[in-house]
Amino acid sequence: MEKRYLLRQFFLRLILTALVAPVGSVWAQSVPATESDKTNSATQPPAVRGNVSSASLTPKIVEPSTSPSLKGSDLKPFPIIAGDVDTIDNTYTHEVTRVQWRPGDPIDLYIVKPVGIKNPPVILYLYSYPFENDRFLNHDFCKFLVKDGYAAIGFASALTGHRYHDRPMKEWFVSELAESLATSAHDVQMILNYLSTRGDVDLNRVGMFGDGSGAAIAILAAAVDPRIKTLDLLDPWGDWPDWIAKSTRIPEKERPDYLKPEWLANVAPLDPVKWLPQLKTPRIRIQLIKSVTVTPQEAQKKLEAAAPASAQIVHYYDSPAFQQAIAGGKGFDWIKKQMAFRVVDEYSAAGQSRDESLSNPQ
Repeated sequence: MEKRYLLRQFFLRLILTALVAPVGSVWAQSVPATESDKTNSATQPPAVRGNVSSASLTPKIVEPSTSPSLKGSDLKPFPIIAGDVDTIDNTYTHEVTRVQWRPGDPIDLYIVKPVGIKNPPVILYLYSYPFENDRFLNHDFCKFLVKDGYAAIGFASALTGHRYHDRPMKEWFVSELAESLATSAHDVQMILNYLSTRGDVDLNRVGMFGDGSGAAIAILAAAVDPRIKTLDLLDPWGDWPDWIAKSTRIPEKERPDYLKPEWLANVAPLDPVKWLPQLKTPRIRIQLIKSVTVTPQEAQKKLEAAAPASAQIVHYYDSPAFQQAIAGGKGFDWIKKQMAFRVVDEYSAAGQSRDESLSNPQ
């Protein structure tokens, strides 16, 4: 069985062209975008199995570009391309299934479920641009995800990884930020719709972990979809005027284009600072690493100020402090613990403070 798993890893890497390792302080990134970030997926053509071309679709799909809501959208699922299900070490099942609701934009879902648990609670994992999905092919990481009986769904956001292709070189995640955010927020809801048809996970206990841009998308999705009951957000992008002005994610030569009033007006409706106060999600944690400059400190402060009063805010002085906090496999303990509660809000029950500081000024 182990040999079969390793062979499957090899062929999936070839098919999905997952050639770039995750970067940054475990999950958060702290370097500007480069041309290789924007083009590595373009130079490696994505798999086309199950890809429906726009020429075959009439009329064209209607999808709002300035709202995370699916209201007004006519997105419908295309035929599902189901992946093989492998059982690994009698610990978890591993599946890569292709879903799609737009022409030319298939999405590979990495579905990891614990063995022996019927309808486990499920956590969606969305990492920051330019993350690649090869982490979900890692045997030890998958064991980590299903620990304590939780299912995991991994996927890539729009214009990221295998979803970045057939675009001019100048178009990338940030240059097309409104599209990247709105499309991905819609994807989260469509993925939950798909999971509801499977009937093998508990949609009464849905959580979402988001890092960087993935955390911004998680905020937008949760603001319009009450099925998401728990959010764990690491260094979310947001507060677009300050973020665009100072984020190290943006090449300096491109920054002036994104500071133009018309560009900022286009992304303003999708600012997490606008949507955070509207969250009705019962349990929220926001983790902020002071030294990570992808989201500058000015933006971090505004995101924290906009968070609901019930949200737990955790500060880390730098990446080593964060690494220490998650050492020993503790990175997802918080979200799993919160999801164990269906009705009782743990913070209210425990009288826990909203602001838990793990900063290290030394």
